Amino acid sequence: MTSTRTGIGLAFSAAMISGVSVWLNGMAVRAFGDPTLYTTAKNLVAAALLLSATLILTGRGSKNGFTRPRSLGQLIGLGAIGVFGGGVAFVLFFEGLARTSATSAGFIQKTLVIWVAIFAVNILRERFGRAHVAAIALLLSGQFVLSGGIAMPALNSGEAMIFAATLLWAVEVVLAKRLLAGLTPATVACARMGIGSVVLIGISIASGAVTALGSLGPSQWAWVALTGVILTAYVTVWFAALARAKAIDVTAILVFGAIITGALSSGGVFTPSGALVGLVLIALGTAVVGSAAWRSGSMVSPSLRSDRLVGKIQM
Repeated sequence: MTSTRTGIGLAFSAAMISGVSVWLNGMAVRAFGDPTLYTTAKNLVAAALLLSATLILTGRGSKNGFTRPRSLGQLIGLGAIGVFGGGVAFVLFFEGLARTSATSAGFIQKTLVIWVAIFAVNILRERFGRAHVAAIALLLSGQFVLSGGIAMPALNSGEAMIFAATLLWAVEVVLAKRLLAGLTPATVACARMGIGSVVLIGISIASGAVTALGSLGPSQWAWVALTGVILTAYVTVWFAALARAKAIDVTAILVFGAIITGALSSGGVFTPSGALVGLVLIALGTAVVGSAAWRSGSMVSPSLRSDRLVGKIQM
């Protein structure tokens, strides 16, 4: 199996994890009470698990372990991913999630494919073919129907926060794709969650939310542990997919998670004229982009982009 095909398979796995995660987090953030404190605690669990696993791999001499950054540009890139992708974006997303439905959050977050496509074509120089146009049209139409017709101009405060987080994650995807030309997925994942957790702790201290840690009950810690483990799995699989396949393809496939979120949120009951239509459209969209990428078996070669990475990231 080629590297790209492995990446496509991993992207579908990340989509399924994401679908479950959005649904669970929608319940967890409400049960927890404070979205920022919840996000901080959950991300700390994920950071600890990722760092531990990476240290073990590195100690065993695995090629999948930690890669030492070789330039100031890589250090700056890792820092930006941690601060904005692993820190600020999470606060925005979960503060927004506490104010809107999981289905609405899933719809807005899955518009990530639009922004990544724009950035990937103009910055990464990835090819954007007819299959991508058709797939994105199907994916967005499906999400619109599945979520009950959410209109972007009518965003409430919670949805606006999620939209802002989505834009930050779109920038993170492009930056991570470049960094993965010379660094392992584990290195980028650890930077995202490790540095991001430090940022989240700072925000929690500044807001006074951290003082509530000692008063958390068993059920709240159970939510933190469960969603922290799921986040660890998602970040690991997501960066592994992004390292092997084009940013446009893996982000488009990630929309498949909306089906999982919608199915779980509705208890698997879809009306023939409504949500079921959206589910079918999303499935068709992911099938189009997934099959096209699978057939081509081509990806943006890390070696092809490495020179451009050094030239554009180094300042």
